Amino acid sequence: MAACVATVLHRVAPRPAAARDQGGDVPVAPAEVPTTGSRRPGPVIPASATGRARSARGEVPVAIRIPRANVDASVERVDIVDGVMQNPSGPWVVSWYHDLSSLARGQNVVMAGHVDYWDIGPAVFQSLAQLVAGDTIEVVSENDRTFTYAVTWLKDYVVADMTDQDLDEMLGDAGGEALTLITCTIGSWDPEAQEYRERTALRATQI
Repeated sequence: MAACVATVLHRVAPRPAAARDQGGDVPVAPAEVPTTGSRRPGPVIPASATGRARSARGEVPVAIRIPRANVDASVERVDIVDGVMQNPSGPWVVSWYHDLSSLARGQNVVMAGHVDYWDIGPAVFQSLAQLVAGDTIEVVSENDRTFTYAVTWLKDYVVADMTDQDLDEMLGDAGGEALTLITCTIGSWDPEAQEYRERTALRATQI
């Protein structure tokens, strides 16, 4: 089983997402209780959003490199099924949600990865939370084009308090070519749901 990076939308009173301090590193420690992988890596999203994105054409990502987070990983194509973003298939691969957007469309490309894995420990996005504004991310397409992005913000979202506004901030229009990376936030653990209570989302814009 894989570590959870699920974000499930619960329609309750909103709780503001807390932006991380962009001025320095945030230490990452292995989870005391790794997740079970029973949840999925992203929010439940409106069907209309996926319907619009399916008509978009662009370039398919095949690899992602984040030097400052020690990420050099392959990218897999993952579906959104009944409005639910499916899990990455393993600890060292990054999932790309092709239903939302592809590269070179001037839109928000969304990916997810595990922060830890039940029988391995820290996984591909173990150091994602260490990134700060200005750090670079490279995504390579199947046409061997490299798209370079710079981090603009990093935020934590409480799963139980996520709202449509949070989802739009995470998955919606970013005003141009952008990249959003999603993972679990190591910290508070929900023993009943067997998952972390928060998710980390990183936004980067093309440079």
